[in-house]
Amino acid sequence: QVQLVESGGGLVQAGGSLRLSCAASGRTFSSYTMGWFRQAPGKEREFVGGITGSGANTYFADSVKGRFTISRDNAKNTVYLQMNSLKPQDTAVYYCAADGRLTISIIPGYYDYWGQGTQVTVSS
Repeated sequence: QVQLVESGGGLVQAGGSLRLSCAASGRTFSSYTMGWFRQAPGKEREFVGGITGSGANTYFADSVKGRFTISRDNAKNTVYLQMNSLKPQDTAVYYCAADGRLTISIIPGYYDYWGQGTQVTVSS
């Protein structure tokens, strides 16, 4: 069982930055591929980016590529989403998720554990 808790959301102006954190419980954090997803009102949950267990590989949605980065500190059981050059269309609830497989999936259903989400609002 893995419990995930996101933090770091808030209100920011367009062009600004935020860093989200996702703290995980459990001793096997490094064995999980971690993903970040977001869901805006009235829209489906969408993949933002992911990172493999070792941190060696990342993958991002085209909509955030070049603006967002993901890193993880396995000693602290934490994964981070650094969001730069934020746009109003980035406004959503952001979720982290854990997948016990080795590859990064863009499909929410493949992830085994989810956090409760943190709100990010970007004003124009």
